[in-house]
Amino acid sequence: MDNELIVIDNAVVSYREDIALRGVSLKVSKGEFVGIIGPNGAGKTTLLTVVNGLGKLLEGKVRVLGHYLTPGNGHSLRKRVGYVPQVQNIDPRMPICVREVVMIGRYGILGLFRRPGKSDYEIVDEALELVGMSHLTQRPIGHLSGGELQRVSIARALAQQPELLLLDEPTASLDWKAQSDILELVKMIHNTRSLTTLFVTHDLSCLPVTCDRVVLMKEGIIWGEGSPGELLTDDNLSRLYDMPVSVVQSRREKAVPVHQ
Repeated sequence: MDNELIVIDNAVVSYREDIALRGVSLKVSKGEFVGIIGPNGAGKTTLLTVVNGLGKLLEGKVRVLGHYLTPGNGHSLRKRVGYVPQVQNIDPRMPICVREVVMIGRYGILGLFRRPGKSDYEIVDEALELVGMSHLTQRPIGHLSGGELQRVSIARALAQQPELLLLDEPTASLDWKAQSDILELVKMIHNTRSLTTLFVTHDLSCLPVTCDRVVLMKEGIIWGEGSPGELLTDDNLSRLYDMPVSVVQSRREKAVPVHQ
């Protein structure tokens, strides 16, 4: 169906002896906000890698944005996919400023040998304004806090003007305030840009409550999928994480796990 932006059919991915995905099938419709949760090593990042055209399938098929992924077309499809990784440690001596980092997102569209024009700078500046970083455009990238770095990473992805946004543990290693701010920012961007979003996390407290659907992963398989209200129960989460977990709604209406 044209409305299905992602169709994964029986995907099997292996890294040497370790099988990262074991016959995973998943469909994501245009405009959905899907949260993918599970313990470390569940295959969540590998799933994003496959969607981004970088995973080598042993078995199965993957269709993204209307095209089946092949070894030859991953690069062209990635121009339409924005990817936000975990916060990276940056050398404070790195001689590159915030605006230049965000422009990297445009080079993926332009190619390395084309210089950005006025419209490209306008797109970059608009992305910086959207993530609240316009006042730090000339700041060296190594002089930013973790939360600021992640805002720049999101702006770089938005500079591609993507149709699909993939976020891999975007709040990991951030303090509570920065986590909360990034979650609010991601939800706002999803809505204002009419994106299709996949949000991966191992931390239930960092799962946006506005997810249309959640996918539970464990040991390389999809262990369950459905609405947050259906799946995020004490019993399901305790079995997913192999430990007692109780879901508590905080005053911020964010699901928080309480380990007993």
